[in-house]
Amino acid sequence: MNWYTSVLKKYATFSGRARRKEYWMFTLINMIIITVLQIIDFTMGTMLISGIYSLLVFLPSLAVTVRRLHDTGKSGWWLLINIIPVIGFIVMIVFLVKDSDPGSNKFGPNPKEVHY
Repeated sequence: MNWYTSVLKKYATFSGRARRKEYWMFTLINMIIITVLQIIDFTMGTMLISGIYSLLVFLPSLAVTVRRLHDTGKSGWWLLINIIPVIGFIVMIVFLVKDSDPGSNKFGPNPKEVHY
């Protein structure tokens, strides 16, 4: 749960880098929450709760994805590759699964090597 809350604390921080674990743990917890909220909405016959939640986490989701792309040495503009059907999705998954660039890159130090 710390991975999820750490992304929310960096609500709209598009600079820096995000580890694979940070991105995928946020995505997993986010999907679980959305699923539970959609079940609640379905039983109530509305889409209000999950819709509001989705709007609230849209910016942090976008920001962590951009930081994840930065970690692999790509610009955040690579998100636009999703416009291309199928191929764009496959390319984006490859970028998001790829390991971090070793050492520092133009987006900052490797988060795996930073010790707090």
